[in-house]
Amino acid sequence: MAEGSSNGGQAATPASGPGPQLMVLAQYTKDLSFENPNAPNSLTQQNVQPQINVSVNVAATPITQTDIEVVLKIDGKAEAAGSVMFNVELTFAGVFRLQNVPEQNVHPLLMIECPRLLFPFAREIIANAVRNGGFPPLLLDPIDFVALYNQRMAQAQQQPPTTPASSTPQW
Repeated sequence: MAEGSSNGGQAATPASGPGPQLMVLAQYTKDLSFENPNAPNSLTQQNVQPQINVSVNVAATPITQTDIEVVLKIDGKAEAAGSVMFNVELTFAGVFRLQNVPEQNVHPLLMIECPRLLFPFAREIIANAVRNGGFPPLLLDPIDFVALYNQRMAQAQQQPPTTPASSTPQW
């Protein structure tokens, strides 16, 4: 009779402690602005296809050793026939707790995964604000946060550093 193991034939793995964890502690609107500067005239131009420009920015600020606030800022502007139909600005944030995350993974996690978790809520807030302003809801397309991250990292590498190196992590 051959000796067997009690683990069902699976290879034993050494106990390496708990794995990486990302927890959402809070999410909230920090700032919301909707402007309809040419109302009521802008409301009569709804049969005209507006030019809509949207910009997205992500920032992270440490709160404690494990807790970081990630801010998703989305600005949108619609123009038609040379006049502004509406401006919408949203700063939506979340507090995330990172535990047992390797240092080289912290920055991408904060700048890709955290905004990806926040985006559906921010999208809904913007859609409702625009709809409540008298327009059809602005339904933002999904954002490729990986591509946005890679673009921002490439831009940062092209620019010379403006401050001396510090021992604190830069988000």
